[in-house]
Amino acid sequence: MTSTTADQTFGDKAAAMVESRWKGLFVAGGVAAFAMLLLMVVQIIVFAAWPPPDTVAGYFSLFRENWFLGLLSLDLLYIVDSVLLILIYLAVYFVLRKAGEVSMLVALVFGLVGIAAYFASNTAFEMLSLSSQYAAAATEAQKTLFLTAGQVMLETYKGTAFDIYYVLNTLVLFLFSPVMLRSKLFSNTTAYLGFLAGALMIVPSTAGTPGLYFSLASLVPWAVWLVLVGKRLLRFGRRAEA
Repeated sequence: MTSTTADQTFGDKAAAMVESRWKGLFVAGGVAAFAMLLLMVVQIIVFAAWPPPDTVAGYFSLFRENWFLGLLSLDLLYIVDSVLLILIYLAVYFVLRKAGEVSMLVALVFGLVGIAAYFASNTAFEMLSLSSQYAAAATEAQKTLFLTAGQVMLETYKGTAFDIYYVLNTLVLFLFSPVMLRSKLFSNTTAYLGFLAGALMIVPSTAGTPGLYFSLASLVPWAVWLVLVGKRLLRFGRRAEA
């Protein structure tokens, strides 16, 4: 099959299955995918240049020196990423829902619930507030109280809600990928990368050293997945305008 014929086949299938009224969402989802990739690179650079502290006192000290870097160290950009992920999930859902309505609906619900769990788990601004109160504390007893509260915030930051987010978003990839293969609206490579990223995300990043290695390894297929999905969503946006 020539590239022209393949492009025509894609166009016919897209016209039949993708609703033009969602073209704005497809464009937004495509832009969000590339923005998420960019923020992921920035986050890696920040973590490499300024490794996060290991203790509550270290975080409080960092917040006093540079409050913005303190927020970045507690995944401020990941909060933005999660907002972008909502757009990506919605766009992929409306592209693929006719090819697997039940699977796509379950995936979308899992994804949105997982993102909501992540928002609940992130305690960056709570830590910023506690650091200010710690700095203003007049007695050692007060300082100890704020250090204890800070430890609770750090445990919450990588606790149950975060693990729920991680597991549910792994399931999203396992649900998206078979529908991508079946529909042919995304490339097979995109679907297989989704399977691979999901497999590497089975072990949460909070699971000690193995979790760290698995989460770092998952970034490679996830980054390529974002590029391929972003390009295809932008293409759907243009097709829908035609």
